[in-house]
Amino acid sequence: MVLVQGKIALVTGAGAGIGRATALKFAEEGAKVVVSDIESDGGEETVDLVRKNGGDASFFKADVSKADEVQAMVAHTVATYGRLDCACNNAGIEGTLAPMAEQTEESFDRVVAVNLRGVFLCLRAEITAMLKTGGGAIVNLSSVAGLIGFAGLSPYVASKHAINGLTKNAALEYAKMGIRVNSICPGGIDTRMLDSLAEQATGGSMAASEMMAPLHPIGRIGTGDEVSNLIVWLCSPRASFVTGAHIAIDGGYVAQ
Repeated sequence: MVLVQGKIALVTGAGAGIGRATALKFAEEGAKVVVSDIESDGGEETVDLVRKNGGDASFFKADVSKADEVQAMVAHTVATYGRLDCACNNAGIEGTLAPMAEQTEESFDRVVAVNLRGVFLCLRAEITAMLKTGGGAIVNLSSVAGLIGFAGLSPYVASKHAINGLTKNAALEYAKMGIRVNSICPGGIDTRMLDSLAEQATGGSMAASEMMAPLHPIGRIGTGDEVSNLIVWLCSPRASFVTGAHIAIDGGYVAQ
């Protein structure tokens, strides 16, 4: 049994990494997918991968920090496929690695605009669309940095903690209207973002996997495929009693 057969899914930040893996997983499990990203090349490549695997996908370029572009993204989804059933709010940036006293206002504002304001704007538009068709399921991408602190990443940590708060509120407000909202908190995952953090932390002297693997009790970093399995499951009927949760997928990182 495929998990989301016949559903319509929207994935932001789907041009690479966890977002791409999630778009592919949604399609593999029977959904039609709107792939969104600020970078057209990566987004279109994800669409091509979905189609090569026999799936149905459409690309829409959007900056999630801009309300009009988010509204247009959701409108495109409804216009293309008739409704919105599942959404994964994955788009995010890591910001600059530096102690708090050395963080600039510009860097802080940009991280919060994409990571937090972007999730708020997406939730608002997605919920509005889902209410018109009887409900749906949404997964927000938080992080283990939404559960604990990380020295040098104060804007990122603040934004990810706040995503968990938004998730709880949305889940409470719309539970009786057929909309489930959860967040997931990945640890070190093999993505460009982790590569960027490793570059900032070590000056390129150490690969992300080499730097991060020893920090995880399981002994390695995770993959986008592993994260996408959880996201799609949370959007499926098999997770019908799960809402308002923030779930770590971190190889035991926050269990330490």
